[in-house]
This record gives sequence, structure tokens and C-alpha cells, in this order.
Amino acid sequence: MKNWLILLLAIVAETIGTSALKASEGFTRLWPSVVVVAGYALAFYCLSLTLKAIPIGIAYAVWSGVGIVLITLVGVVLYKQIPDLPAIIGLLLILTGIIVINVFSKTSAH
Repeated sequence: MKNWLILLLAIVAETIGTSALKASEGFTRLWPSVVVVAGYALAFYCLSLTLKAIPIGIAYAVWSGVGIVLITLVGVVLYKQIPDLPAIIGLLLILTGIIVINVFSKTSAH
């Protein structure tokens, strides 16, 4: 369970870093750029820790899939970027894939 919490921290850090990436305006603004670097550094560090117990394919699938959904929500809230129906369907398919992996796969570390 601890490894999954560390993976969740990696996902949140990556989402914060990605959110700040847009605000950094191509790394021309100092503080958003600092948040990008710190967010990604923490994200990759935490992701690397989880790989001691969670298979790399599973960890990366969860990390990227949940991150995609979270950053889409950030885009909606902060930047008023509303996804259309095909995008929503795609996001639901990603979430479904993550659930299938974690509930039914023997590869996933529980």
C-alpha cells in the first residue's frame, strides 16, 4: 500500500509540474519554471521508488493514465479547456484500462 501512496505522490507532483509548465511560458517566468523543475524531479524520484515493488509497465500505466485525467481536469478548471465528447470517451477508456489492470491483472502488485 505504501508504494501506491508514493505513486500517487508522483502523479500529483507530475500534475503540478505540468500545470506550471503552461504558466512558465516557455521557461521565461522564473517561479513557474522552478515549480516545473521541482515537480518533475519529485515525480520521477517517487516513480523510481515505486519500481522496487510495482512492475514498471503497471506503474507507468497508472502514473501516465491518472496524470492524463488529472491534467485534463486542471485544464478545465484553470484554463477553461473543455474536452469534447470524443476526448471524454477516450479519458473514460484510459480510466477503464487502469481499473482492469489493477482489479484483474496478476501482473499488478497488490
